[in-house]
Amino acid sequence: MSPPDAAPLKNIAIVGAGGRIGGFIANALIEQGQHHVTAITRPDSTAELPDSLHDVKKADYASHSSLVEALKGQDFLVISMNVMAPKDSQTRLIDAAVEAGVRWIMPNEYGGSWSSSEQMGKDDLLGPGILAIRKYIEEKGVNWVSCVCGFWYEFSLSGAEIRYGFDFKKRSLTIFDDGKVKHTVSTWPQVGRAVAKFLALPVSGSSPCLEDWKNKQLCISSFTLSQRDMFDSVLRVTKTQESDWTITHEDTQKRLKRGQEMMKQGNFAGFGIALYVSVFFPDGRGDNTALNQNDKLGLPKEDLDEATRVAVEYVESGKSKAWSM
Repeated sequence: MSPPDAAPLKNIAIVGAGGRIGGFIANALIEQGQHHVTAITRPDSTAELPDSLHDVKKADYASHSSLVEALKGQDFLVISMNVMAPKDSQTRLIDAAVEAGVRWIMPNEYGGSWSSSEQMGKDDLLGPGILAIRKYIEEKGVNWVSCVCGFWYEFSLSGAEIRYGFDFKKRSLTIFDDGKVKHTVSTWPQVGRAVAKFLALPVSGSSPCLEDWKNKQLCISSFTLSQRDMFDSVLRVTKTQESDWTITHEDTQKRLKRGQEMMKQGNFAGFGIALYVSVFFPDGRGDNTALNQNDKLGLPKEDLDEATRVAVEYVESGKSKAWSM
């Protein structure tokens, strides 16, 4: 039975709890200690799930009845999936969640604010699909709440040149335009904390509450920074000087077109190039500062250099290689 509206939702299901962001969300919820957290996973999955999960339910994602059975009794479904997952994966989960009686869904977004910049969504190809999923959920008569967090900072900075332009092995950096346009980013722990604190709110009856975000975006962040800001932090963390790095420049529009052309040729690296450069356009479309809701959730301020150090350690340990686009 669902809790009264004046109380937080109790039963939280997570698809992708063995993944990166799903794992941080699951761990934050478990640590918070107010919920019963269930991982929904495939029978043949070898993903390492977080410790202390309250339940693990195996479900055949190709079987509607199997998914429905796994989702019965859940109050809120968090979907966290790889960008390469089959296109109908989310709609299958949504259909099953609706039949199982789940009333709230966090779709697989975790990025920019597409409703505030539809052009950015068209440029990176993600926007239309994201808006379609939101509409699909509403048409099913249930509620969605998307987590707008910008790019994941540690993941993005530790990646190849196709993301933020950094190549740590070569000590090279491609600066987009003048490198001074700021955009919003979040660390993985901050996203986990944000979702956990959000789900600790009552459904209704006082504000803030879940109903405040019914069919809306939950906008949070860790930092608002430019490539130059990131580079300054990298220099401090690595104890290097700018003269130790090879610096080149690329026009944002030209980089976007180059990425799009690569995609047309079947080169998936072009997707990363187009996706990341889109937040650095001079119109400031990647800056979600005006939408920030950190204070409503009581989220902490973070140390930029500490987050940069995590990214550098990912590169040095070789972990980032498994995350390459």
